[in-house]
Amino acid sequence: MADKRDYYEVLELSKGASEDEIKKAYRRLAKKYHPDMNPGDKEAEVKFKEVNEAYDVLSDPDKKAKYDQYGHAAFDPASGGFGGGGFGGFDGFDINDIFSNIFGGGFGGFGGGSARRNNGPVRGEDIRVRITLSFEEAVFGCKKDIQYQRIQKCSDCNGTGAAAGTGSKTCPDCQGRGQVRVQQRTPFGMMQTTRECEKCSGTGKIIENPCKCCKGAGFIKATKKLTVTIPAGIDDGQGIALRGEGCDGRNGGSAGNLNITCSVRPHAFFERDGYDIYSDIPVNFVDLTLGAEIQVPTIDGNEKLTIPEGTQTGTTFTLKGKGVQVVNSSRRGNMYVTVVAETPKSLSKKQKELLRDFKASFGEENHPK
Repeated sequence: MADKRDYYEVLELSKGASEDEIKKAYRRLAKKYHPDMNPGDKEAEVKFKEVNEAYDVLSDPDKKAKYDQYGHAAFDPASGGFGGGGFGGFDGFDINDIFSNIFGGGFGGFGGGSARRNNGPVRGEDIRVRITLSFEEAVFGCKKDIQYQRIQKCSDCNGTGAAAGTGSKTCPDCQGRGQVRVQQRTPFGMMQTTRECEKCSGTGKIIENPCKCCKGAGFIKATKKLTVTIPAGIDDGQGIALRGEGCDGRNGGSAGNLNITCSVRPHAFFERDGYDIYSDIPVNFVDLTLGAEIQVPTIDGNEKLTIPEGTQTGTTFTLKGKGVQVVNSSRRGNMYVTVVAETPKSLSKKQKELLRDFKASFGEENHPK
């Protein structure tokens, strides 16, 4: 990853930039290099992808923390990194860390020194993934196919860890409790403590014939595919929680959740703020002077807008109900259109003379300011 530019450099930011600064820089640069604004420009297309990649990392607190500490190596498997986010894995989690949380030890061994009981119900871990949506997908809603990795019960042994046709027996050391009491001599006398049973790793059971698929763990790492419905109106940074789609629980514990965070690419012409949309529309200075009816683009198509006579550049008009639909509601925000005078170029000699004569005809009443 030596040829990759620093993500802060890509977004033209200094390290330690705030979440708001990162978002503003992303919107500005993504709009600058957007393919719709640079048709056929391969260099702009490359920069647009580079800006999106940088924002995907720096807008995610977990990824940003890893990047700030390890740089690009944090997401490079060849460098022993944590693995990327999105759909590829556990968004930086190590498989042994997950099994340590679930079982009190590493994958396949259930080892560890925790004194907590491992034979009671344990809820499955939550999983986080991030998806990228276009402006239109976020505004109107869509369906997205995603895939991610989760810890689930081994189908060969149904989560028991024992080979088919076999079972487990009660641990003789802890009599199935998962914990043993230990006496230890200290400067203060004999102390009695409770710790996890080493023989059964706190499960209270001994598996003599482990399942070959999961090697006795009872759980495996698997890839799951889902079609997710994205509601209309979802905004950048907002999320969706799918209950029970995370890692399976143990000993009857419930499954964790799948938490999906949405990153929304900016639009080439529209600027979104909450459920409102803002847009600058260039208008011929003659139409601003004399008044006119013009067509302005909205997310629903072109809309007629009446420009009163003598409208000044920078004037903002409100199109009520032409903004983004509020999530899980029929209400919509507004659209705010700011008209900007478009100065004509490449005038002919005659046109210039007409404009000079036009200017000379002005009186003080034509320039009240």
